[in-house]
Amino acid sequence: MGEDVRGGGFYRAMWRWHFYAGLIVLPVLALMAVTGALYLYKPELEALAYPVRLTQPGGGASLPASRIVAAAQARAGATATQVMRPASNSESWRVVTPSEQGGTTTYFVDPRDGRILGQMRDGGVMEAVKSLHSLTITGPVGNRVVEIVAGWAIILCVTGLYLRWPRRGQPALALRGTVKGRLFWRDLHGTLGFASALVILFLAITGMPWTDVWGGGLRAVIAANKAGRPPMKVNPWSHAAQHALPWTLREQDAPMGQGHRDIGVDTVTQIAARRGLAQGYQLFLPATPGAPYLVSAITVRADDARAIAIDAATGTVVQDMDWRQFGKGAKTVEWGIATHQGQQYGEGNRLLMLAGCLCLLLLCLTAPVLWWKRRQDGRLAAPPPASPVARRTVAGVMIALGALFPLTGLSMLAALAVEWLAGRLSRA
Repeated sequence: MGEDVRGGGFYRAMWRWHFYAGLIVLPVLALMAVTGALYLYKPELEALAYPVRLTQPGGGASLPASRIVAAAQARAGATATQVMRPASNSESWRVVTPSEQGGTTTYFVDPRDGRILGQMRDGGVMEAVKSLHSLTITGPVGNRVVEIVAGWAIILCVTGLYLRWPRRGQPALALRGTVKGRLFWRDLHGTLGFASALVILFLAITGMPWTDVWGGGLRAVIAANKAGRPPMKVNPWSHAAQHALPWTLREQDAPMGQGHRDIGVDTVTQIAARRGLAQGYQLFLPATPGAPYLVSAITVRADDARAIAIDAATGTVVQDMDWRQFGKGAKTVEWGIATHQGQQYGEGNRLLMLAGCLCLLLLCLTAPVLWWKRRQDGRLAAPPPASPVARRTVAGVMIALGALFPLTGLSMLAALAVEWLAGRLSRA
């Protein structure tokens, strides 16, 4: 981030960790910054790409849910698995069915007359953005890469704050020199990093619950300490339903149904309305005979979380879960996720997260420019090595930090091994 004018060996050791951390994860961080910024505006982008808005809102009463589902099923030639009833009467309903080619097709239905307004495959463009953001598009390996990158992003924030911290008259926030000079790019990179470090750190930490290893471990710890959701009975939800549930309710089991009769979606919507969920929810149809209906609120704020399980045979509400029943661990994670997605505190929250994404992207772009500007004799090189004592001290601190995030910690040990081997080879 700059020449070693503000510290000694410890500063150089921190600088090298910051440099190597950036070198390892910058491309993935840039991708996550772009896709994260786009996903913050999912409702607006979906409304541009698909017939979400009704062209003449407010005209006529809504059809029963069964008629809307039947219209989509007639077009698809398949049985619906999910219905999304929007919170606004000016939006179309969405009915999801399996696709002949695999995956799903979502039909946008006008609730006033049952007309099919359009369709999208496999969650559409924003689902593709989400898959890129989490790298689930590459399978389980991608999820683990994201976990490693998020851990390195935390290291970047910690080391960057240390390097830019004001000392010996050097300001933390400054923009000096000209665009052609190294000082300008050092100040630009350092000022952006210092100003946005806490937001980026927050995004990295609150993104961790989505990961398999660390996030799965966190869910287990929360459950073991009875700080999560209320207990449920046996019989698994469908895969799609699991992902609609609040984070702390995923990968759990649903109540057992009492028979193979089916009360139908109209009765289910009436029961949900009597329970206070008249609109703004996703309705999952039973995945197997005897499985219940699941009505899950479309959450904006974390405390909007609500899931109602209704026995398909009798109409009995066998589970009604909401925010008040969550333990402290579950509430903390759900709050972090809602804030991460820019939803918890309204537009100000979204703009702050957008600023974090844009600053992260600019940091990813300015870092290689700064590296290019500081080359010596036309050669690119790492920051100068620190003393052995400083290297060992900082390495110990970094490994202790990496112990909190196992996959990142393993990658740190690998990085140390590579640096040690490179040093041995250079001396040889």
